[in-house]
Amino acid sequence: IIFTDHHESHAASAFFPSPYKEAAILTLDGVGEWTTTSYGLGKENNIQLLADIHFPHSLGLLYSAFTYYTGFRVNSGEYKLMGLAPYGNPDSENVQRFKAVIKDRLIKIHDDGSIWLNQKYFNYSTGLRMVKDRKWEALFGIAKRKPEADLEQIHCDLGLAIQQVTEEVVIEMARHAQEITGCENICLAGGVALNCVANGKLEKSGI
Repeated sequence: IIFTDHHESHAASAFFPSPYKEAAILTLDGVGEWTTTSYGLGKENNIQLLADIHFPHSLGLLYSAFTYYTGFRVNSGEYKLMGLAPYGNPDSENVQRFKAVIKDRLIKIHDDGSIWLNQKYFNYSTGLRMVKDRKWEALFGIAKRKPEADLEQIHCDLGLAIQQVTEEVVIEMARHAQEITGCENICLAGGVALNCVANGKLEKSGI
């Protein structure tokens, strides 16, 4: 019996069943052990993990924070947030303002796609909730949606904003994975890799 790291298992689950003899590997989720993102290279029957991002800086937990704030259940309702996003109005002032707030106050996206989350606004690493509700209410101008409450356009716009930011990060991370491996193929795994809309944007990006 071999005990593997969480993200090594993710990498194996994507690369070994794939049709590729060589591929870059990108794993993204909330957190496994201390890793939230890993970059790897798969060749034949071997996987080498090259770099990673550690908790609490996590694209998956950022997305889950918005899952929580829009009134869905964390670790199960993320697909609902992804499904909510297309109902947002991409040309609206709300979406542009929300994206600006996210990128200015919550997340810093580096040139290589790595991220840093401002823990001043989050509560998942030390508390029992995903975010500090009052601070988010001040940031976005809306209160946390209660589960089963009516969905309004502003919730759709918030969902679209975080979806678009997520897509941007995934594309930048994939670009970096290609740069450090030199591979044309990529295998994705982990909870964030279940975001099929982001995957579609990645496919269309031409990376």
